[in-house]
Amino acid sequence: MVSLNCRVGIVGAGTSGVYLGSLLARQGYQVDVFEKSPVPRTDGCGILLVGSGMKAVNQGNPQLCQRLLHSGTPVKHFEFRNLKGGVANSESVTYEENELPGMLIHRKAILEAVLAELPTNCLHLNASFVSATQTETGVTATFSNGETWEGDLLVGSDGIFSKVREWVVPGVKPRYLGDIVWRGVVEDNEFCVDGMFVVYIRGRGIYANFFDLGNGYTHWGFFIEAEQTEAEKRLPCPHNVAIPPEELAKVPEAARAVIQGTPIEQIVCNYSYDIDMLPKLYQGRILLIGDAAHAKSPTRARGMTSGFEDALALSRYLTESSTIDEALLGFQNERLPIVHEYQRTSREISQKTGRNRPKKVA
Repeated sequence: MVSLNCRVGIVGAGTSGVYLGSLLARQGYQVDVFEKSPVPRTDGCGILLVGSGMKAVNQGNPQLCQRLLHSGTPVKHFEFRNLKGGVANSESVTYEENELPGMLIHRKAILEAVLAELPTNCLHLNASFVSATQTETGVTATFSNGETWEGDLLVGSDGIFSKVREWVVPGVKPRYLGDIVWRGVVEDNEFCVDGMFVVYIRGRGIYANFFDLGNGYTHWGFFIEAEQTEAEKRLPCPHNVAIPPEELAKVPEAARAVIQGTPIEQIVCNYSYDIDMLPKLYQGRILLIGDAAHAKSPTRARGMTSGFEDALALSRYLTESSTIDEALLGFQNERLPIVHEYQRTSREISQKTGRNRPKKVA
């Protein structure tokens, strides 16, 4: 087992980073989680956390898994509709006895639950990562607030626009997948209930989706293909975040009413990106997990799941290995082919479902 005197710094207090921090803190490691925002970012919308993601949580922290089971609703039924509202395909979801279900759940509920498992003294806010230097046995990170951290292992869990990634694989740029996505959460007890997941399909792909979050709320997503302007390349979202009325008009009236009834503060708008498969996940004592390591199209719903799997695997390798170097090599050998498969198949599905060919951001 790697010595409990090992100091681990984690950049990014999203679900992957906080889950990893909570697991390592429970094992007795010295953990510091750095977040650039003044408060943990619990905003966001709904997510389908598939069964393998729930399994990764349950194996690491059964109590946390139970909390997630009570914070959302199991997905029970998928329905694919055309833009006239007709049902093109319908499929019910069944689970074996004691099988963990895929959960429809608000991202806010997930992060709040994971944060509750992280000791409060581990979290450092207003700490935007700037740079890192390392030796054969340690690493030093500096932050924009003037804070400096020194330790044995630095983990980049700072998302698709990761700054830590430059110290592992320099020059990686997000690839635009060709569409703008709007997402929202709204009170709803009629349109989408009882574990329902509704998808509106166009010629070759998805135009919108809606799913039950339980507790009287529905998540929706709305997608349109669009070219990026030169001024908007590399930006998380377009300058104009309003949904084009002529596009929204293509959705059936009942679905359109759900979107239009959503308070503006409960709507987020983003460009869709992924990144190319990285040749490695660590360099020296700096390691990447989650979207920093393998951001992907959401078509297979493996984004948050793969981050939870990363955290669980790293905590296991640190426990089972005699040195940090041995742990990082074991982690990479296990995870790299898995996340590459997630990325490859997610991008293939994305390209087949009506989105434009991915373009590398200059």
